[in-house]
Amino acid sequence: MVSKQKIMIVDDDENIAELISLYLTKECFETLIVNDGESALSSYDSFNPHMILLDLMLPGIDGYQVCREVRAKAQTPIIMLSAKGEVFDKVLGLELGADDYMEKPFDSKELVARVKAVLRRYKAVAPSLSNNDEKCVEYPDLVINQTNYSVLYMGHPVEMPPKELELLYFLAASPNHVFTREQLLDQIWGYEYIGDTRTVDVHIKRLREKINDHSAWKISTIWGIGYKFEVRR
Repeated sequence: MVSKQKIMIVDDDENIAELISLYLTKECFETLIVNDGESALSSYDSFNPHMILLDLMLPGIDGYQVCREVRAKAQTPIIMLSAKGEVFDKVLGLELGADDYMEKPFDSKELVARVKAVLRRYKAVAPSLSNNDEKCVEYPDLVINQTNYSVLYMGHPVEMPPKELELLYFLAASPNHVFTREQLLDQIWGYEYIGDTRTVDVHIKRLREKINDHSAWKISTIWGIGYKFEVRR
């Protein structure tokens, strides 16, 4: 018997939380509803969710802080839910490590589709591939391995959420090739992702904070177009 994937729903609006739970239960997910940030953090280890659906406006500890504390110890996928649709709020959520951001009110089918899409990407964290199928690129002082989802920079491991690593690997696997933001969205987030190209910019910013330009390579911005992994010959 295949165990169900577990979704923690964190929302102080009990009606919305129950409705989300109903949608996901119909899709054979196991759900846990908590109504505040403190309960989310205290229940995290015992429930051990495969994903968190996280409202931002929570009593006490808000969703941003919950995201920070979860990210400090785990890479569990997080989809933020909020009635706040300003670009600043979306960018902040993504910068803190959220995997997606949905505005309320949202369509139930879109929510379920996004949950499934993020979980599909996250499952790739531990693929069962033979050594011959290993996805790994190496440059001076940088090794990106998408088979075991690891990055070594200057000889030290660098922690990255799955999509950051996938984006870095995709760029580095095609050195000096320019990709538009739309192409990167399609390749990394998938065609079912209904998002903003700023998502790519946020993830590039986070990569640059973790990996500085090297004398042999760097992540270059091609203004008005997109990005490339530039290798200096």
